[in-house]
Amino acid sequence: MRNVDAWRALRAPLLTGLALGAAVLLLPLAALGDAPGADASPSPTLLTLPASPAPADVPEPSPGEWDAAQSLRVLGRNGQVYEMTMADYLWGVVAAEMPASFEPEALRAQAVCARTYSLWKLQAKSHQADEADICADSSCCQAFLSKADAAQRWGDGAASAYTAKIASAVADTDGQILTYGGAPIQAVFFSSASGATEDAEAVWGRATPYLVSVDSPEGDEVPNYRSTVTLTAEQVKKTAAEAGLGADLSGDPPGWFQNLTRTASGRVASVELGGVELSGGAARNLFALRSACFDVKEEDGVFTFSVTGYGHGVGMSQYGANAMAAAGSGWQDILTHYYTGTRIETGAR
Repeated sequence: MRNVDAWRALRAPLLTGLALGAAVLLLPLAALGDAPGADASPSPTLLTLPASPAPADVPEPSPGEWDAAQSLRVLGRNGQVYEMTMADYLWGVVAAEMPASFEPEALRAQAVCARTYSLWKLQAKSHQADEADICADSSCCQAFLSKADAAQRWGDGAASAYTAKIASAVADTDGQILTYGGAPIQAVFFSSASGATEDAEAVWGRATPYLVSVDSPEGDEVPNYRSTVTLTAEQVKKTAAEAGLGADLSGDPPGWFQNLTRTASGRVASVELGGVELSGGAARNLFALRSACFDVKEEDGVFTFSVTGYGHGVGMSQYGANAMAAAGSGWQDILTHYYTGTRIETGAR
């Protein structure tokens, strides 16, 4: 039985009349996680910037006409399905996926990504068996926060202003989506890059023309931009054994990691552990690193992984978008920079 949220709106056909000139590109499910899709690591919203005191009551703008007219079914993390307008859904996604303290143009870019990704997921029909269009799990689709939960996270001093700020980001981009060849793109994003984004092919093994490496301007202003993970030799051996790698770690620890190669963006393409080759992404997941941009050194039986950035590295860098916005770029420029060869169009009714 489907539960209908208090936001319930009449179901409107999101894709009726949407002329789609290109086939949907279905990357592996592993590509559907870190904001949205590809990482099961904590949401980038945990890396919030300091908030300034805000007025107690800031008027919330009305939703745009296109977003208010659409409805979709969202599978909650509790297994229930909620029907809501696109406007309400996008508000919850932006609140969950990007710090509300970010620049308005960055929040607008995030709103367009979320709207575009929603249409892409609708075409994929991956939640058809659940009687839903999309889910609220960031390891599969996009994270979602209710206004009550968001207000609790932000605190009384900022909740009103942040609520209105995100509503403006959604309303100001009403109906706007990114397309390639006439179809909504898989608008994946992540937290922060180490100077450049990554090709989708290098991460997920399938080339996607609009998900290629581009420069990204963020740096040490990003919280936890550089991080380290230290593991003893015994911890590395245990982790490899539990993963069933079959790695030969009988020799001295200094020789365990060999033949590290990098992609053009500087991330690890592959590394051998005890004679077993791992992709950079596999090594990242195995040792719980924040990104695949890392170095590893051993000293006295202790391995230190030095990591830069956070996330899978494909698509829009959220902190890069914020840096671009702070430097004067509009949301349109941000999106066409990170998604090569795309167009910004209004979604069809």
